[in-house]
Amino acid sequence: MQWITIILLGIAVNLDNLGISLAYGIKRIKIPFISNAAIALLSMLVTYVAITIGEALIDYISVYLANLLGSLLLCVIGAWTLLSKRFAKAGRIKSFDKDQNSILSLKEAILLGFVLSANCLATGIAIGANDITTIWMVISIGAFSFITVAIGSHFGILLAKSFIGRYSTAIAGWLLIAIGIFEIFI
Repeated sequence: MQWITIILLGIAVNLDNLGISLAYGIKRIKIPFISNAAIALLSMLVTYVAITIGEALIDYISVYLANLLGSLLLCVIGAWTLLSKRFAKAGRIKSFDKDQNSILSLKEAILLGFVLSANCLATGIAIGANDITTIWMVISIGAFSFITVAIGSHFGILLAKSFIGRYSTAIAGWLLIAIGIFEIFI
């Protein structure tokens, strides 16, 4: 059962990456391999640190309470994701291509990677509190980060018109809520 959670969390945390890279694809801003890898590595690093913090919480509270709090935190993150879309500004995407050369440089990708890894921070703490295998979770988040950015960047125009492209933030929010509820009952 833990594999399902690991895969679903890896996807859910990175659906924002898909949305951002779709926007870049539509604007014909390229995200080179090295820039994409930097974004994925930052997501992995932030996730690892956050999971470690979440695991440390288990030392101070019971495993049951830690799992419950971690699951509830996933639900809260999902709800926040759903609500944040309503308050997001459409113009924030173009600000990361500072030199406006239509290529996301390594330096620009690192800045974007820190912004995108914010989801990983909160989710990682919840994962650590739920005692989900750290190494596979970090690998899952890094792999899905790389995959979603590559797909979004490459197929931006096509996917932006699809259901996933239009509703990637909402899908991520509902998926996090569903995983949180699922984790409460297992």
